[in-house]
Amino acid sequence: MPNAKAQTMPAESTLLDLILQPGSLSVVFQPIFEVGADTPVLFGLECLIRGPRGSNAQRPAVLFEYVRRKRAEASTDRACVASALGEAAGLPTVPRLSLNVHASTLGRDPGFPAFVLSHAEKAGIEATRLVVEIVEHAPPLDVPGFRRALEELREAGLAIALDDVGLGQSNYKMILDVRPDIYKLDRYLVAGAFNDPYRQIILDSLARMVRRLEARAVAEGVEDSHELVAVQSAGIEFVQGYYFARPMPRDELLASGFLAGRVPAYGVM
Repeated sequence: MPNAKAQTMPAESTLLDLILQPGSLSVVFQPIFEVGADTPVLFGLECLIRGPRGSNAQRPAVLFEYVRRKRAEASTDRACVASALGEAAGLPTVPRLSLNVHASTLGRDPGFPAFVLSHAEKAGIEATRLVVEIVEHAPPLDVPGFRRALEELREAGLAIALDDVGLGQSNYKMILDVRPDIYKLDRYLVAGAFNDPYRQIILDSLARMVRRLEARAVAEGVEDSHELVAVQSAGIEFVQGYYFARPMPRDELLASGFLAGRVPAYGVM
């Protein structure tokens, strides 16, 4: 049960301090599955952050909107990475782990790649198991710094993913600047695609582009069997969404059996 202090809504002037306080953030994991074979295979886990319990920043949308308004993306991303890797250190086996990072962090914080590698080593997680997923990617102010950070991460063996492909700043310019290894196709493209020829054509076009670039496409937000059929028909073999598994804390992930190779029962999570 959260203590009285955690239940009290902090004043806005102190909320950032609360967010950055060690142990204040919690981590949930959402599995990503490969569905090209007869049965789904666990491909990786996206590490998702929840804000301080009992605060008005507990919900991730509020948390990260507040952080961006405060221009505190870099310090918050460091806290999120430390929390995620610390929680993943307790897993018996570690698949690919996706860590969400703002593009502005990579442009403004030259020490960020070394920070990620240091905490991965501390957690006993190989750098080659990590994916830096670029989120909320307004154009970085320091483009050369952004590109240097990507190069440093890649040289260390990390993969780079681009989130929300198909919406907002995740456009062709960002694709050219990032040249991601993994393209996360936004839920907006997936929703209702089974009965929408426009969405079907766009998914097919993106999937073919990703294959030609020798990368991987992940369809986000797959919530029912019709959407699964639509993304598979486009040749997309990696999926994430409530139809397979909701985000879950470590104990629930361990109980699910996913890390031991047990496959999800579609539509029941």
